[in-house]
Amino acid sequence: MLVSISNLAEMLFMLLLEHGVLVMRPSIVRHMDSVIDMLICSSVVSSLSFLGVIAVDRYITIFYALRYHSIMTLQRAVVTMASVWLASTVSSTVLITYYRSNTILLCLIGFFLFMLVLMLVLYIHMFALARHHLHSISSQQKPPTAHHGGSLKGAVTLTILLGVFFICWGPFFFHLILIVTCPTNPFCTCFFSYFNLFLILIICNSVI
Repeated sequence: MLVSISNLAEMLFMLLLEHGVLVMRPSIVRHMDSVIDMLICSSVVSSLSFLGVIAVDRYITIFYALRYHSIMTLQRAVVTMASVWLASTVSSTVLITYYRSNTILLCLIGFFLFMLVLMLVLYIHMFALARHHLHSISSQQKPPTAHHGGSLKGAVTLTILLGVFFICWGPFFFHLILIVTCPTNPFCTCFFSYFNLFLILIICNSVI
């Protein structure tokens, strides 16, 4: 919701300025733009963080099913959510303030790669456990039955889950990598022109 609302707010703000409906001093426009950019950035970072948190929560649900309610108490859930929002707000403020710094962009790219690896490891481990359970169940049945359909369904679900994540988030972070590595290259400059499309893909990931 926040990703969508903040993007729409910026678009509406820019359209009103371009058509002369909204008249403001340049300094106020800059401040408003920074605030909206911070909203977009914090919503994007928190969205990415919560995808990782959901993966961890699912992992605990499967591997520590009997202890889940003692591990993930309401208090810990609230603290986790509040921490994600606080970290997202602080990091987005730093990012918008020092957006020209390659170090900041590298930190953001590193954060994306960390989340990608975390989700890959957790979901693949969960899929491996599910497959092991299927084999155990089939071996206990007389006669033993093969559950290739269940394994295939799990593999398809896992591929869709991680594939959609990578397709929706990948172009945005590839954009950031190109800013750091080749900001003046003609190919990179052409790729930069699709920045709004990359933001739309992130919104699509939230919708999906």
